[in-house]
Amino acid sequence: MIPAPRSRFPVPGVLVTQATTIILGGGIAGLWLCDALRLRGDAVVLVESTALGTGQTISSQGIIHGGVKYALAGALTESATNIGEMPGRWRAALAGSGEPDLRDAVLRADYCHLWQTEGLSSGLGMLGARLALEVTPRLLPPTDRPEILRRCPGAVARLDEPVVDVASVLRVLANRNAGHLLLVEEVQLRRGAEGRVLGVQVSAAGKSLDLDAGTVVLLAGSGNAALRSAAGLDPKAMQRRPLHMVMVRGSLPVLNGHCVDGAATRATITTVHDSHGRAVWLVGGLVAEQGVGMTPEVLRAHARQELEAILPGVSLADVEWGTWRVDRAERAVPGGARPDDVQIIGEHNVLSAWPTKLALAPRLADRLMEMIPPTRGPMPVVPDDWPRPAVAVPPWDAEAAWHHEP
Repeated sequence: MIPAPRSRFPVPGVLVTQATTIILGGGIAGLWLCDALRLRGDAVVLVESTALGTGQTISSQGIIHGGVKYALAGALTESATNIGEMPGRWRAALAGSGEPDLRDAVLRADYCHLWQTEGLSSGLGMLGARLALEVTPRLLPPTDRPEILRRCPGAVARLDEPVVDVASVLRVLANRNAGHLLLVEEVQLRRGAEGRVLGVQVSAAGKSLDLDAGTVVLLAGSGNAALRSAAGLDPKAMQRRPLHMVMVRGSLPVLNGHCVDGAATRATITTVHDSHGRAVWLVGGLVAEQGVGMTPEVLRAHARQELEAILPGVSLADVEWGTWRVDRAERAVPGGARPDDVQIIGEHNVLSAWPTKLALAPRLADRLMEMIPPTRGPMPVVPDDWPRPAVAVPPWDAEAAWHHEP
């Protein structure tokens, strides 16, 4: 039996419950952790103030990287090592043989392509063997290349990195953990001595809920800075690395993969289909990094030039173009570079965490599970009519974002 909630403050509608692990942020990292804690039998609540996956997660291109992208210079980097096991981990979940069971999620592609703009096939072909990566490039003869890559002058390889439909993954995780997810309008942290967060008070639809905190996990992406300030912690422990992404919609073939020049990823392209079934290319890599300093109009023109250069013979007639900006939120590192691994800062009973990449969400959950003491006992009492968060709408389904000319 769940005990009646104890009232502590003279505020109508406020409920106070037993100690709970409270996750603030409903992106891929928060949902994956919530699922793992629930399976462990913990009392856990995930709090989201907008929609699940808003920002960084829903903007992801969906590639489950296996490390090759970080080893193009020919050296086994720490980034490549840390992410190397993730394709296998995700494949197990997608097959239903690992947790969480993601069999109902959509696998957009079982593999990617890796192609070069110059003839460097020997270096590309030896890369995997030399570095002993689990996912290695496999060179394709010209007859096995997809039509859109047959005119490329450089090497073309198959790379067994799966591509997931991110929104479908979020929906599966939301359905598995529906009773643990709260949509809120306001969040207030109740702080005690020595920097501990004693509880989290949330409100929505005229109701309030005060949760006694066991461990508080900040997984709100770029929102972690404001949450850290509210907890009395240094917000400058986080950094933002912005991207200006490009999307192209029209009669386009399915293409997923990376175009590389030497050790640089000139462009990463993945294919999604919008809510009307239209093919959309999402373009990242250097195009999105260089686009940060460009206006949308300039970036659209630049992206057209790049796509025509890296995909000889591609037809971009009668396509529509769009761009959107998103911040990659991470723990601050010297020089603002990309961290090599998942990042966690533990202070009192507050864990601030960033997965760094979509693919690393399982690795981050594993690390956090080792740090979070079990919170056994009944779940907090939440009113049945408390609102629950929906999955975010992806940028390519916003018609206002599209333009006919780049």
